[in-house]
Amino acid sequence: MKLYFAIFLCFCSIRCVLGQGKSPASLTNDRISVQFKSDKKNWAVNKILVKNNGEWVNGLTPSGEYTLLYSETKPSPEPAETFEKITGGKFPEDNYHYQQQQWKESTTEVALNKAGQVYHFFPANLLIKKDELAFTQETEVATVKATWKLDPQFPNDVQVTMRLIPKKKGYFSLATPTLASVATNQMAWTSVPGYFQGNFIQKNFALAYTYGHGIPDRPVVYRERCATTLSPLISTKSGITLSVIPEPGLARDPWAKDKITQTDWHLGLSHMNRKAQLSPTLYYPVLGEQKSELNAGEEISYSFRYSLIAGDWFQAIKHAANDIYKFHETLSLRQSKQALTGRIEKMHHYLTDPKTSLWNIEEYEGKQIGAQSYLGGVVGSNKDAMKNADYGAMWMLANATNDPELKQKVLPPALNFKLVQQETKKGFFEGAIEGQYYLAKSKKFVEEWGEVVEPIALTYYVLLDMGNMLLFEPENAELKERLRLGADKLLNWQNADGSWAVAYDRKTEQELFKDIKDVRPTFYGMIVAYRLLKDEKYLKAAQKGADWFIKNAVETGTFLGVCGDARYAPDFATGQSAQALLDLYDFTKNKKYQDAAVTCAKIYTASVYTHPIASRNVKNVNGNSKEDWEISQTGLSFEHGGIFGSATRLGPIQLASHAGLFIRMYQLTGEKIFADMARSAAIGRDAFVDSKTSVASYYWQAMNKGAGPYPHHAWWQIGWITDYLLSEAALRSKGKIEFPRGFVTPKVGPHQTYGFAPGTVYGDKAKLVIMEGFAVADKPAIDVITAKSTSTNSIYVVLMNNSPTPTEFGLKLDASKISNAEQIAKIEALGNEQITKTDQITIEPFGLKSLKIELR
Repeated sequence: MKLYFAIFLCFCSIRCVLGQGKSPASLTNDRISVQFKSDKKNWAVNKILVKNNGEWVNGLTPSGEYTLLYSETKPSPEPAETFEKITGGKFPEDNYHYQQQQWKESTTEVALNKAGQVYHFFPANLLIKKDELAFTQETEVATVKATWKLDPQFPNDVQVTMRLIPKKKGYFSLATPTLASVATNQMAWTSVPGYFQGNFIQKNFALAYTYGHGIPDRPVVYRERCATTLSPLISTKSGITLSVIPEPGLARDPWAKDKITQTDWHLGLSHMNRKAQLSPTLYYPVLGEQKSELNAGEEISYSFRYSLIAGDWFQAIKHAANDIYKFHETLSLRQSKQALTGRIEKMHHYLTDPKTSLWNIEEYEGKQIGAQSYLGGVVGSNKDAMKNADYGAMWMLANATNDPELKQKVLPPALNFKLVQQETKKGFFEGAIEGQYYLAKSKKFVEEWGEVVEPIALTYYVLLDMGNMLLFEPENAELKERLRLGADKLLNWQNADGSWAVAYDRKTEQELFKDIKDVRPTFYGMIVAYRLLKDEKYLKAAQKGADWFIKNAVETGTFLGVCGDARYAPDFATGQSAQALLDLYDFTKNKKYQDAAVTCAKIYTASVYTHPIASRNVKNVNGNSKEDWEISQTGLSFEHGGIFGSATRLGPIQLASHAGLFIRMYQLTGEKIFADMARSAAIGRDAFVDSKTSVASYYWQAMNKGAGPYPHHAWWQIGWITDYLLSEAALRSKGKIEFPRGFVTPKVGPHQTYGFAPGTVYGDKAKLVIMEGFAVADKPAIDVITAKSTSTNSIYVVLMNNSPTPTEFGLKLDASKISNAEQIAKIEALGNEQITKTDQITIEPFGLKSLKIELR
């Protein structure tokens, strides 16, 4: 009788947990509570609570609905719809041929989430185990099973494993269940990192999908190739952030084994479920892509996690990147084979050789103008385009090395190039730039992609370039007058609300690209003018422009890029905007600019890859064996991302202009991810550096092919490396080693100019110098910065360990590299550092030691 009664109780219990009763089930700890309830037929999520400051908060609409997609045949690769600009007319226009393929593959039925038969359901059965809940549902085409459990290591996460068992042959895609949705009026921030972020719904699809100017109102499915952190997320106004994070290894590896696999599509990401409810969602496999074609009984499974935190989107991104994808941890793999300062020295030789640097001298308007060949795409070019890149780096290197080749043969014609590049004829464009590029055969300046004149190009190629030169040549009256001419034109073009037009038509003088706003740091030109010309009207204009920018860009997550050939898809100008706001804060001390700069920099972390997890796995790369971390995308930013960006096929870039800014942001905020991202981008990237010239390739896909068609990029590389190293020196010395910063460089990001004025080394004024061979460390992890005292016959040697492990090394000093008349009289360690012998120095991970070398 007792046995019978026990069996009876067990049977009743099983009936209950399998969904035949009304008893609830939950996953609850001291941080989160996910509660399920049955209506006698199906199990749904009934309540979601998150602990915030000791109180349980409810800010999500519970669901628990599952979605399965099925198609008997492979979905079509052709576009499913066409779209128009917000101002009317086809989008994109036919002349943007670089973007045609990306737009085509981004508007298929699969990408627009319109493909396949849809099965929405709640699971009918639940089996409660010791530490997990196991749900099951039968559909017409497949059996779906899911196990849910709390993560003991990360108590704000729920781990889920999905299993799909087909009942018939076809193509399948199993979405992550809708744990919860968020009402539009309760949404504070939504993002698929690398594609978009924002706080409002945009009804115009082209504007939302291409630029991220608002959240798409469709449940589009994004590829992992431009998803920088694999964590679609939504933050609510109640302070909760819900994100969905795939298990590492689920998304594609861009170089899986022995060839590029950048464009493979294993995982889909979305900010909405198929019903267009705001709910972060993953799709695996992607319908019609690898692993989606299954036979009856051919089971497939995958795992992911929901993360529910009482915090903002930035906290969620850090959790996905560091805790799940080990971004901080894998920094320990990075080891350089060549010092960054060694790269600068070798690039110096590359740039003074006309053959390797493709340096050209042309006659134009009675002047000898000089620039480097540009063999990339320029409208009207017949392989005769010329361009100069980083004028600040040019003048810095020439002055730091005191090299007559640069001072006499490069700088004068480069200066002339800049002078004739500016429009001086009376009229609408007086003071503006004629074009970024000079076409030698047709003897004219042109823009990158059509006959347009952009206010931001005036900021870049007149005010920034001339401004950086004037820091070195403050008495150059012609440059100063040209700067004023450009500043007054930019001021004249500023709208009443503080904004500028994206561009004007050179022929008609009418405004172009009215479908997009100039959410770029165009106002920086006014900062340059104020700093150099001391006229308050420029500072007022800078503030007016920045105030508009904060409201329309920073607060909404809406940005625009500067690359005309990509129709201004958002790019590295976002990082540059953060530095622009920081610089404005320096002049005004208005904290709103500093706060906006920090927010802008946080947003830019979503332009840096944090997946897949870097490892020591050996891969074949163009016939050479490389460990995975050597070619890893993690830590690199893209030129432009999203569906229009170059990263969709070519991957991220090596031009880490943001590295110095991110070190400054770490110093300001204490947020470690800024330093990790800067160091990951800068260190151990030798697989992308040409051994002969030390010039890194631009795109990740090119690996170590060097400058390729972009020889001028070496100047940008010298610029960002210098900015990064001197920012690290300021950070690690706690401000005892600091050099004044100039203006940001045009176009590629926020790195700034140095060397135009003495800095401070432990209280003494010192000038930045580059003396190749004077102080040489025998370990590539050690970067050596030198500065010459302005008051004594002494050289300061700053030694930085750019390695995550302690480094012991020897330092060779050779005064003959300065002058045959100089000899070393005394070596003194600065600060609290102890250095007894220069042949045996040890520096802690990412540490610094400094020497004072007295000469006689």
